Amino acid sequence: MSVTILYYATILVAGSVITSLLSLSRLSVVRQTLSFYITLISVSASIVLALSNIAAFVVNPSPVYTRLFHDDLLSYFFALTVLLVSLFVVVSSRNYMWGDRNLAVYFSLLLFSTLGMVLLTFAADLLMIIVAWELMSIPTYVLAGLRKADPFSNEASVKYFLLGAFSSGILLYAISLTYGLTGTTNLPKILEALSAKPLFFDPIALLTLALFIAGFGLKMSIVPFHMWIPDAYEGAPTTISALLSAGAKKAGFVVAIRLFLIALPFLSVNWTTAFAILALATMTLGNVAALTQRSIPRMLAYSSIAQAGYMLIGLAVASGPAKTLGLIGLLFHVFNHAVMQSSAFLAVAAVDLVSGKTSLDSFTGLWRRMPITSLALAASLLALAGIPPLNGFWGKLVLFAAAIQGDMAWLAIAAVLNSALSLGYYAWVIKRMYIDEPVHASPQGGRNEPWFIAIVLVAATVIIILVGVYPPLIYDLAKAAVQPYS
Repeated sequence: MSVTILYYATILVAGSVITSLLSLSRLSVVRQTLSFYITLISVSASIVLALSNIAAFVVNPSPVYTRLFHDDLLSYFFALTVLLVSLFVVVSSRNYMWGDRNLAVYFSLLLFSTLGMVLLTFAADLLMIIVAWELMSIPTYVLAGLRKADPFSNEASVKYFLLGAFSSGILLYAISLTYGLTGTTNLPKILEALSAKPLFFDPIALLTLALFIAGFGLKMSIVPFHMWIPDAYEGAPTTISALLSAGAKKAGFVVAIRLFLIALPFLSVNWTTAFAILALATMTLGNVAALTQRSIPRMLAYSSIAQAGYMLIGLAVASGPAKTLGLIGLLFHVFNHAVMQSSAFLAVAAVDLVSGKTSLDSFTGLWRRMPITSLALAASLLALAGIPPLNGFWGKLVLFAAAIQGDMAWLAIAAVLNSALSLGYYAWVIKRMYIDEPVHASPQGGRNEPWFIAIVLVAATVIIILVGVYPPLIYDLAKAAVQPYS
């Protein structure tokens, strides 16, 4: 294990253990205030570490490859992405979850899940991937059902747990077949074994490939493995929905990159075709279903499914002439979507905190009551739709260009049409906030704004605009990160 990964593990485990011990205190100020600041310090320190790793790697590229972990710029890129989402969630929880009797436990589980996501970004062995995957997932099963008196939260937790356990079982079966075929679970060693005896049309190899796609599909909300997403995101605390859609799903993409590009390139004819078909189905179903939703969390859940379809374009073209551009587009959109999606869900959390509702009608005339929240939500929705000059436009542009360069113009056309379709439900929410008049006008103006969430929304909006105006800020980093894999 590299020293860098030990640093992440030490920071996050120490924070989680201390926070969990604070839950034993009878003093609410200890359980809440101290646990919040310890969690904030742990995640912030991890972000500083990730930024310092990136800066050091840019100056002196020196990847470290061990049997269990790949310590390189791709790892740092995804680690920074998931840690940024965790930071947004932690700060927002200061408003959204404040007063909950299980707040210290909430923060402790949040840190353990964050550690799992970070370890996934570095994992280079199938068994390590499973361990990190469960470390990420098990705490979120509990977090989704933290509000035990809420039947919707209970339903979200049960559905998420059942499908998550099913996904883990599928992945374990795929790993067992891989070990049977190659005699190893280490990704580079799998490549060596397959190089010695290519298995292009071997039925066991094809079954293994299908199982990996299904297992990852359940985690990354890919059609037809998306069934749990809308109910889980709607029933879970909205801050946890932000973590799941903007953070946990992104860790799944880095695992997919490492597995399919490092270990299974000989089966690329099979998995690139599968990903192209799944990309089309995922983006289309997600956008069509989102058009009919009256609940904003469910709408954002289906939007998240559609965005996963766009990201799959990067994997669909990852074996041809557009491999480099496709991977750059995938990483670029992963970062952009993490910021956009977390901002959108946390804006909904602010509305939920103030009004106790998340239906479409509760957003009518929102700009009068919560100007910062409405502005941030509008910016994130327009970015998700791909409107320039916001960051979402550039991520989609690179992915669509990669599809054309990779002789999949049909997929690029379908993605453009889907983006146009998505503008319908995004614009509908913005219309509700800024044009429609509420039945009962509120004179309170901005006094309803939850300020910790507002701080996060302002920061996310600045990133959305800054990366949109100057895309090389993230694009160049993504380009450097995929260079060893292209």
